[in-house]
Amino acid sequence: MQNRINTPGPLHDKQGRLIETGYATELIKTYDRSKVKANRLRIKEWDYYAVCTDRFALALTIDHNGYMTMDSVSLLDFEKNSQITKSVIGLPFLKKRDLPATSKQGDIQASGKGYTLYFKNDGESRHLAGFMKEFRKKEPISFDLHLTDAPKESMVIVTPFRDHPEAFYYNQKINCMRVEGSIRLGSEEYTCDPADTFAVLDWGRGVWTYDNTWYWGSASGLADGVPFGFNIGYGFGDTSAASENVLFYDGKIHKLSQVRFEIPIKDGKEDYLAPWRFTSDDGRFEMTFEPVMDRSALTNLGVICSDQHQVFGRFSGTAVLDDGKEVHIEKLMGFAEKVRNKW
Repeated sequence: MQNRINTPGPLHDKQGRLIETGYATELIKTYDRSKVKANRLRIKEWDYYAVCTDRFALALTIDHNGYMTMDSVSLLDFEKNSQITKSVIGLPFLKKRDLPATSKQGDIQASGKGYTLYFKNDGESRHLAGFMKEFRKKEPISFDLHLTDAPKESMVIVTPFRDHPEAFYYNQKINCMRVEGSIRLGSEEYTCDPADTFAVLDWGRGVWTYDNTWYWGSASGLADGVPFGFNIGYGFGDTSAASENVLFYDGKIHKLSQVRFEIPIKDGKEDYLAPWRFTSDDGRFEMTFEPVMDRSALTNLGVICSDQHQVFGRFSGTAVLDDGKEVHIEKLMGFAEKVRNKW
């Protein structure tokens, strides 16, 4: 079943319950933090951007996880086989943080000792800028990027959680945004050319249950000169009303059913850097994935635990649009991940 949400209106009713679940092609339901009937420490809100080329990637996060905030910058250089991630954890009751209730427009600023991040959105284009003084040892990183050409349609999903009526996930993925600008690390410069540099926005608002494992994959680029990308994933919440699996092609989305991640196993554990496979129950998404780099991070504080494997690599295979058109891609750079969080 793939229930499409077509009716605008609030996300929650007066009792704090979701009015409708399923997927949409735009942020049709209105999120209002004050309408959430859950402990404020359980509300999760974030804006995450991943800028990707065949040579490097930049990942940026500003979030508010209820009991803590996190600001994060990651730079991956596929040619040098290097990666750096710096994250700053804060306490929201010491410094108030408000994230916009919509992705359509609104600005976010996060700053602290030795860093500043800006996500600006005037409704027409997005401007990502910021710096960290000590990113690679004593060397600073700075970036100034402009994102344009957002597709007319995006992946939007309203996901409930079984047996937890207060829990929900309202999520939007905007793929295929073109990126222009530069990233500077010390004396090195990474240039983002809109001809071959694309970004995805992962916009999330919700109340999550304590222990969840999810799978997510994303890529954006060109297929025979046409903007093409995809969003695939599963693993948390009740997705019986709709999956988050979609293709992006020339500004429109094409809905997929279920897509399975086949991560190789070696000695009883996932071998993240061996080739993966992806297959759909309707035969419309069949891909191989050649990993290049595993951006892994493990934080285990007992009650709070995060085990993340975001693997960047190249997708090859075939995707089928709603009208039956086959799109063939070869070595399209993107990422696929498995993440477990207890938070």
